[in-house]
Amino acid sequence: MTDLPMHQTEKAEEEKSQAQQDYESGQEFLSNNDLSQAANALHNALIGYEHENNENGIANASDKLGDICALKGDVQKAMEHYDRAYTICEKHSDRFSLFSIEKKKAKLMFDAKEYDKAIEMYLDILDEYSALRNPQGSVTTLETLADIYVKNGNKEKAADSYRMAASIHKNFKHTRHAEKLLKMADEVEKS
Repeated sequence: MTDLPMHQTEKAEEEKSQAQQDYESGQEFLSNNDLSQAANALHNALIGYEHENNENGIANASDKLGDICALKGDVQKAMEHYDRAYTICEKHSDRFSLFSIEKKKAKLMFDAKEYDKAIEMYLDILDEYSALRNPQGSVTTLETLADIYVKNGNKEKAADSYRMAASIHKNFKHTRHAEKLLKMADEVEKS
């Protein structure tokens, strides 16, 4: 009876396309932080998905390749991969995937010190979290915006962002968190 599960596993592997196998290998390499092997496997997956006309696969592989390029600091290539995935997700009205890519692109701009563009993108993300009624996402985004404003030299807006995050915490009776953020706002203004 022990041979049966093994046989079923082999059959399941046979049913996966080469592109899918390459994609899964790429994800494994990525999770092990082996970026060059991950890039190679995901690039092969992308080519395979293109031959299969598998838009979902193309979007997923492009997204992961964007992650790798972002980790390597190649902003332009990362943005190209994210944009390709974004276009496909837009075509299929996949709002949650679009939002995920928007967050990655905003972080990419922040990491690249493109502060004005990052601010614009994070403000859009804040609007999305507000529409979703996601206070945790809103607070995290406001804290990121405050950090960007500090790095960009706009202490007033940084302090305002900390205060807005504090007011969200206060609404949920998270007094310690609110006080910490208010203190950070005061420190930013005094620095």
